[in-house]
Amino acid sequence: MSNIKNVIITGTSRGIGFELVKLFAAAGHKVLALSRNEKPISDLGLNNVTAFSFDLSNPLDYKRVETFIELKFKKVDILINNAGALLNKPFSETTITDFEQVYKTNVYGVSEMIRTCLPFMKNESHVVTISSIGGVQGSLKFPGLAAYSSSKGAVITLTELLAEEYKASGISFNVLALGAVQTEMLEEAFPGYQAPITAFEMAAYIFDFSLTGNKYYNGKLLQVANSTP
Repeated sequence: MSNIKNVIITGTSRGIGFELVKLFAAAGHKVLALSRNEKPISDLGLNNVTAFSFDLSNPLDYKRVETFIELKFKKVDILINNAGALLNKPFSETTITDFEQVYKTNVYGVSEMIRTCLPFMKNESHVVTISSIGGVQGSLKFPGLAAYSSSKGAVITLTELLAEEYKASGISFNVLALGAVQTEMLEEAFPGYQAPITAFEMAAYIFDFSLTGNKYYNGKLLQVANSTP
């Protein structure tokens, strides 16, 4: 069936990424789930899902993804860059190493993941990158998130650039800046804050958007938030 999609999702061990894998699998799509900890997905035993341990800062892991695509997928219809590293630390204590660690996952990892998948993408393929409202110019900012929020701003601009560079290919690039979603990462950033949206609810929105949003959007930032943080 031509409507079965080959989907790659990063950051799948918990939160939104974990829920996304289950949604795509339940709809019959083929999924490659990438996370430093592959166990939560592997333990689900879903037969149309492959999970392996993957570190966005390890060049060898991208070769493994490339090999998997060549052997199993042949083409990539949807890439969801969901993995993210959070750092909540006063700026005066944030070192260049801290910045490097956050950027390695949130910016370089997104960039390299896209570059790895692009040769296998074609007309109507869709790259969806998950950013944060904190990365949007003019949004309310929070102390302690200098590295995190600035990295999330970088992938918004990256998305706009790639949409322009690849506009003749029919591949779409969009970025979703999420507001507060009740995930483990939100708890780390804002301990005790209760978000109005669950990880499952946000995953359901991203699932629909990644399948259909490229009909309407390319190179666009969509702010998916009903509250701040």
